[in-house]
Amino acid sequence: MRGRTYGTALAAVLSLTVLTGCGGSSTSGVSGTRSTSSAGDALVVLTDDLHLQKVDNIVPVVQAKVATPALETALNGVTKALTTGDLIGLNKQADLERKTPAAVASAYVESRGLAKGLSGGSGKLVVGAANFSENQILANVFADVLKAAGFDATVKPVTSRDVYGPALERGELQVMPEYAGTLAEYFNTKANGADAAPAASSDLAKTVEALRGLAAKKGLKVLDPADAADQNAFAVTQTFAEDNDLHTLSDLKAYKGELVLGGPPECPTRPFCQLGLEKTYGLHFSSFVALDAGGPLTKTALKQGKVQVGLVFSSDGSLTPVG
Repeated sequence: MRGRTYGTALAAVLSLTVLTGCGGSSTSGVSGTRSTSSAGDALVVLTDDLHLQKVDNIVPVVQAKVATPALETALNGVTKALTTGDLIGLNKQADLERKTPAAVASAYVESRGLAKGLSGGSGKLVVGAANFSENQILANVFADVLKAAGFDATVKPVTSRDVYGPALERGELQVMPEYAGTLAEYFNTKANGADAAPAASSDLAKTVEALRGLAAKKGLKVLDPADAADQNAFAVTQTFAEDNDLHTLSDLKAYKGELVLGGPPECPTRPFCQLGLEKTYGLHFSSFVALDAGGPLTKTALKQGKVQVGLVFSSDGSLTPVG
């Protein structure tokens, strides 16, 4: 679940020349026999046919004390317009065309007319931007429409949810672009423990209702969710998929070779990452390689055959569903 919980300074310093395993059955990097057909090719996303992932629609979260009608109108206007197709397009501009998140956001606000007719805002607002381009784009979109409404809005770079979540609760941030299912589980486990019954599900309305109840206890208000969603996904190379007739995550269970999973360091202990793949799909990984959250380390490791399966994100503009 995007960003989600996987942003970490550790991932930034890992390199593919020294791959350190953590979790799984191996305590060092990738070893043993691997399919050479999994290297050097396009990446495709396997269908989550057993619905391991929960809804993760984009949703603005704000400090309740600043949730004025002017603010809500501006931010709800964004989520009313934002589609998953838009999100993929925005990510392509930042990640493939190398445009800055601020420039991508500005063009999107202009093209959709999201700044028109806004008014009534005043005072300073700090919008948090987590450490990946999609969230940075969304933070800038939020700031642009808030400025159009009359607020003095600025964007502040932040790191992982474990860092910016408490900052939002303390009022150091007033606005944050968030992901409904991931945030619901973040608050749920903080309040009720790691073994708590899930607050998120595949039902968006029920997930947002649960999230709103949990967020209200923290002095936060959850605004309207977008149709746009960005979930965990798992990619393989196109050649590896074709050679092994892989279309869904369930198909991986029939694969008899070594299966190495790559992803952020937290993946082995997360229910929507390695734990979920093992429990929901009955998969067995010979080892785990700590990389990044759907970024260049994971993609390069897949293309080089260092890992066979890698955690990515469904709104990544460089990936396609498997045919």
